[in-house]
Amino acid sequence: MVIRWVRMTFHPEEVTPFLDMLATRQEQIRNFPGCLYLEVVQDVQYPNIICSHSHWATEAALQAYRYSDFFKDTWSMTKPRFAAPPQAWTVKRLTELS
Repeated sequence: MVIRWVRMTFHPEEVTPFLDMLATRQEQIRNFPGCLYLEVVQDVQYPNIICSHSHWATEAALQAYRYSDFFKDTWSMTKPRFAAPPQAWTVKRLTELS
């Protein structure tokens, strides 16, 4: 399993349009083959910073999503809303405490 974090900084006026668009697509993202988990979080101090956190069965599944027509279409609607370049990390879990 791999874990993907993407930190996105939006122009403040683009937050609501982005969240509206995401609401129509998040089930498709979550149900993409190999996606095991999806959450989207918002910074409490800077609400124009939004992060996606997803778990993927394999790195190949993540890459299949990233190169899919669905992702390209979603990204084309997301990218113009950015106030800063996004940052992304693909990581593996070393420990977990609950």
